[in-house]
Amino acid sequence: MTTHRVEAAVALAIALLGVVLALFAPGYFRAGNLLDLLLANIPVLIVAIGATLVILTGEIDISVGSVFAICAVAAGSLATWAVPLPIVAVAAPLLGAGLGAINGVLVAYLRIPSIVVTLATMVALRDGLRWATQGAWVEHLPENFQWLGIGQAAFPFAAAGVALIVAAACAWGLRYLAIGRAVYATGSNAEAARLAAIDTAWITCLVFTLAGALTGLAALVNTVRFSQVPSNTGLGLEMKVIAAVVVGGAAITGGRGTVVGTLLGVVLLGAVGPALTFLGASAYWERALQGAIILAAVAIAAVSQRRRAPRGAAAGHHHAVA
Repeated sequence: MTTHRVEAAVALAIALLGVVLALFAPGYFRAGNLLDLLLANIPVLIVAIGATLVILTGEIDISVGSVFAICAVAAGSLATWAVPLPIVAVAAPLLGAGLGAINGVLVAYLRIPSIVVTLATMVALRDGLRWATQGAWVEHLPENFQWLGIGQAAFPFAAAGVALIVAAACAWGLRYLAIGRAVYATGSNAEAARLAAIDTAWITCLVFTLAGALTGLAALVNTVRFSQVPSNTGLGLEMKVIAAVVVGGAAITGGRGTVVGTLLGVVLLGAVGPALTFLGASAYWERALQGAIILAAVAIAAVSQRRRAPRGAAAGHHHAVA
């Protein structure tokens, strides 16, 4: 199944879910609930866009939850130290970019598998943060830090605008810039990309750095919504974003996927949990249903790839004979 077909299938699933909710749980569409869903999933989308870039190169980053936590605690701490908001707003993505670059260097230049590197940094960063904070939350955030200083009414529009700008910029770059084509080429066939004079190590390091920067930005957008910053924030975030990317049609082996697909994946998976609650089902089914959706997406992709493989092999054999 092509990426566009997957996107169409996910969009159809979202539409069907909407119809079911409209018929049996119209309260789901109250403005307050939709606003809560929007604010909860904007940070997930921003992180997921970064994860899309990493997965397109055939790598994976499971440390984003820990990076998110460190950037959130750092942003909150800087705010309590009366650091001006513009500096805090720049510092969080920069810190995330630095942590992402560490992953990128280890993967790209030391050739350590990304699953090993990011598993190690996930644990190290999370435990390091726990040691540094002693489990304490960052409290007494200043008023000018809340809602980015623009107020609770205007913040949702600003946050949505930031997410849309990030999504549009990444989608445009992947489609029209040489560096975007290099990302796809690196994930499709790294050796062929190197023969085409693409510095695949630099591309890999770059996407990890960008993913880290976007995670830091998402942490900032999420942190300003609350009056406290939990030291354990971001737990389970890596599963949410990777699931959204995969459900949106990206190949976990790299080379295939779009920002639009990731957006649809975030919408579907973000809507499922609250939908179950409104439909009267137990919240415990949320993870099970999300897991089933992910499994179905991966299985469909695997079956589709197997169906294409024999044709490709047969074509190769034909050319060899000729």
